[in-house]
Amino acid sequence: MRSTGTRFVVVGLLALAMFLPLLLIADVIDDRADFSRTTIFDVGREWGGPQIISGPMLVVPVTGSEPQRALEIDPVTGRPTTVEDPVTTARPSVYLYPDSFDARFELATELRRRGFFEVPVYTASLNLTFDFPAFDRLPGLEPGETAQWDTAEVVVGVTTNRALRGTAELRDQDRAYRLVSRGGQISGFAAEVGDLRGTDRQFTLRLGLNGAERLAIAPVGQQSVVTMAGDWPHPSFTGAFLPDDHQIDEAGFEASWTIPHLASNLPRQARTSSEAFARDQSAFGVAFAQPNDFYQKSFRAARYGILFIALTFLTVLLMDRHGRMPAHPVQYLLIGIAQSVFFLLLVAFAEQVGFGVAYLIASAATVGLLAFYGVVGLGLGRRAAVLTVLLIVLYAVLYVILQSVDYALLAGSLLAFAALAVTMYATRNEDWYATVAAAGKQLERAETADGRNQPAP
Repeated sequence: MRSTGTRFVVVGLLALAMFLPLLLIADVIDDRADFSRTTIFDVGREWGGPQIISGPMLVVPVTGSEPQRALEIDPVTGRPTTVEDPVTTARPSVYLYPDSFDARFELATELRRRGFFEVPVYTASLNLTFDFPAFDRLPGLEPGETAQWDTAEVVVGVTTNRALRGTAELRDQDRAYRLVSRGGQISGFAAEVGDLRGTDRQFTLRLGLNGAERLAIAPVGQQSVVTMAGDWPHPSFTGAFLPDDHQIDEAGFEASWTIPHLASNLPRQARTSSEAFARDQSAFGVAFAQPNDFYQKSFRAARYGILFIALTFLTVLLMDRHGRMPAHPVQYLLIGIAQSVFFLLLVAFAEQVGFGVAYLIASAATVGLLAFYGVVGLGLGRRAAVLTVLLIVLYAVLYVILQSVDYALLAGSLLAFAALAVTMYATRNEDWYATVAAAGKQLERAETADGRNQPAP
């Protein structure tokens, strides 16, 4: 393998072969991340889990009168006759959403630990004011139907009643209402408020609940105004609507939304409940997640692994390409495996001491090992200092890439371009066909010598 061109091709193939250990290590990192997600989900579920609040809505039961025919025997004539008696039956209820809807959340977060995993959870207090239109008669009723105003209920949906803590109070200007758990597919509670016709009652709902991962609310008012404030410094706003205004700093966040009913696409009154649609399609809020956790960083680092291995191979090749004993393919493989193990060390230490310290330990160990091998294994002598400096620069650049998602692609692209430019400059005078030319000259000399040894005719 004396030709420089041949050595470049072989080293390139060896770099491509390092995809296999990198893929296996990426699978290990992904498995650990899955275990982390499972643990976070379990802890969050025990605390309350993601919460979506839907409602309030006013549910007015409806009844109808239907004639029921029956055969009776006339006591005088003895003949059967058909008799129609009116029977009252339940009809689909009418569901009404409020006019005004003003919700304010105050959130306090904390980190719960299980093993070395940290799970952000929150305790939320909701203060919600709302009112319903003052109907003289209920819209949407068919002839023969009667609204049962005396048993009308205000219904509020939550993801799970297990999350409810502390305050749970619904009241108007005059009194507080008794809350009861509701049945059905969506958890929550209800309060019987009675006949609201001709009144101008404004309701206030105070609610305390625990949760994890996400807090969201469905905008069900004619005009919905929602404000969320908390001490979590890394909120992620999710759902159907982004906030109109928000402020985020190290002390926490505050965000506000103003949503008209036309944007929520919910009917103001209907004979079927739109609650499931509101929760799935209109809810919005904030997610509580650890920003750029070490599993994400480690997985991203492994994706850059092939670039760093290739650059290290290239540096070794450029430094010993004119040596009498060039590096053996096995030595390149050992270098590549050492750099692959770096990512395992990174994850293993990050789970124990955090990403920053883990990166320092893993990179220092890898750079030290490769520098030592450059001296005693590759025989680079003082040139091993060049390899050491390059490795320090590579791992420093990788750390910058992992810390800044926005500039990761730019930094990686510039690094690859710089490596290519340096390689092209360093090999500008390289005789890529040196081995082939030497073999050709040797063949010419052999043919000339053979011609001289032939006897004259």
